[in-house]
Amino acid sequence: MERLAEFLKTSYTAFHAVQNAETFLLSQGFVRLNEGEDWLAEEGGKYFVTRGGSSLIAFTVGALDSGLSFKIAASHADSPALKLKDNAVIKTEAYEKLNAECYGGGIWYSFFDRPLKIAGRIVTEESGTIRATTVTSDYFVTIPSVAIHQSRGVNEGFAVNAQTDLSPLYSFAEQGDDFVSSFSPLPVIAYDLFLVNAQEPYFFGRNNEFFASPRIDNLTSVFASLNALCGVCAPEGVCVAAIFNNEETGSRSLEGAAGDFLERTLRRLTYALKFDDEEYYKALHSSFLLSVDNAHALHPNHPEKCDPTNRPAAGGGVTVKYHADKAYVTDALSAAAIITVFKNAGVPYQKFYNRSDMRSGSTLGAISLSKVCVKSADIGIAQFAMHSACESFAVRDYSAMLRGLKAFFATSFYISDDGIQIR
Repeated sequence: MERLAEFLKTSYTAFHAVQNAETFLLSQGFVRLNEGEDWLAEEGGKYFVTRGGSSLIAFTVGALDSGLSFKIAASHADSPALKLKDNAVIKTEAYEKLNAECYGGGIWYSFFDRPLKIAGRIVTEESGTIRATTVTSDYFVTIPSVAIHQSRGVNEGFAVNAQTDLSPLYSFAEQGDDFVSSFSPLPVIAYDLFLVNAQEPYFFGRNNEFFASPRIDNLTSVFASLNALCGVCAPEGVCVAAIFNNEETGSRSLEGAAGDFLERTLRRLTYALKFDDEEYYKALHSSFLLSVDNAHALHPNHPEKCDPTNRPAAGGGVTVKYHADKAYVTDALSAAAIITVFKNAGVPYQKFYNRSDMRSGSTLGAISLSKVCVKSADIGIAQFAMHSACESFAVRDYSAMLRGLKAFFATSFYISDDGIQIR
């Protein structure tokens, strides 16, 4: 948990998460590939490739005697935050504050009175070269609440206005400098900068059985996928940990699951391993994808928010997620397969459905299927306060997820039109 805590603490944005993932993978002996160069790959090899500094796909190659297949765990590295606009400094009578817009669907009142940092990437130019750099401010900013004496009805309901309420206090009015100048001695041409919660992760509960941190959704899945990939020697086929950006805004980007990053990576790997298109399509038929994204735990104060008969509790194990309209991609066959894998490995699991009268969230699973059509299921950790500035979950569920992903990567699937053989 200490390594997970450090990853959550320092992965302020998708750019930071991918940078941290690269460092981890290199320390584990993975070889960096580049989309703009030739690829060489072989059995027993460990590789990764990044796109845009905010998405990453890592893979290990097992034995290929029985042909090519893929076992994919897909997650996302972005979280709801406030994204700074250009010309971000707003001067008021006494202060300077920052002009931001909402990224994703956050619980925005939870961002008030928090230690926020400015983090993301800046783009500079030197000697004709434009270069992106991941940065983090060495200071905090804060969005102060209005005192209850000046807003007597605040505890009866408060609708956050994205323009007027979510501008953090930055400086005194006479400060007069541009905030981006602190990030580089070179002129900053453009930036993708966010206001993110820099609160320290912490354990809580009588026996420290719970864990709270910013960005639990979905960096717990990212970190578990990477560690599972590094912790398993797959008997055969290719194991993949795919990490995408922009899931919180619909995945419609070059680095998102709606782009061609996964499809292109799998195709190029196929060719690098000396297989052709025919083998690629046969491989997809024998492949399995897990969309690994968190679910809602039974809430201690509002149990009525859960489905009447499927009520996953924090601490009850990995959730397998279902939805009739396919917000989640699990079907009966894929559910049976992953449940069998969990049972064989002694991994606790539970089932998640939304209440039928509540709108469901979605994951990148269905979006990935539009590009790479394979048998798929949605799984995740049951957590509290999803999309809050600080979220929480039960410690033992992370252990279950890690063991479940290792078991998934270590399993061989033989898929036909009407069944799946598991070894």
